[in-house]
Amino acid sequence: MTEIVPVSAPELVTYADELAALLVETVDGGSSVGFLAPLDRGAAACWWRERAASLAAGHQQIWIARDGERIAGTIALVRAPLPNARHRAEVAKLMVRPSAQGRGLGRSLLDAVERSAAEDGVRLLVLDTESGSAAERLYRSAGWTECGSVPDYAADPAGVLRPTTYYYKAVGPAGPAPAQAASPSASL
Repeated sequence: MTEIVPVSAPELVTYADELAALLVETVDGGSSVGFLAPLDRGAAACWWRERAASLAAGHQQIWIARDGERIAGTIALVRAPLPNARHRAEVAKLMVRPSAQGRGLGRSLLDAVERSAAEDGVRLLVLDTESGSAAERLYRSAGWTECGSVPDYAADPAGVLRPTTYYYKAVGPAGPAPAQAASPSASL
């Protein structure tokens, strides 16, 4: 059975090597998630460890999906850094191991983030993904609304520029923006 759990900053450092393997596998499978192939596993582990400070400061949250002893997927929620944007957050780095795909794990990770964001008073979520990707089908089926595309926005793992599509989803109650602290130096 797969369990989805949030991770703390120290846990993220502990899981960095396993998350690096997932990231490398994801990039090798054709999803850039911000990286080019070939992605060095050591560099990927370093990237994950660098997220720990942001996690500890409350600027983002990360969940992992454990399938037995192995991490089968991950997702992040990145808080908007400015006071006028406390009501929104970005969903980022949704990854599911190819061997675990097709079992609803991506949807479960997405549901966990949406639920947590709403519980924390976040009312609007945004994300972007490569246009025409399998991820688009997931987001549409989960009730996300497409709001536009940008041509040649990001390179795929092979370095070819591809369009990116932006999505949003309203979650949580209407009302004033939540009173979370925001650092002027933080950025999406």
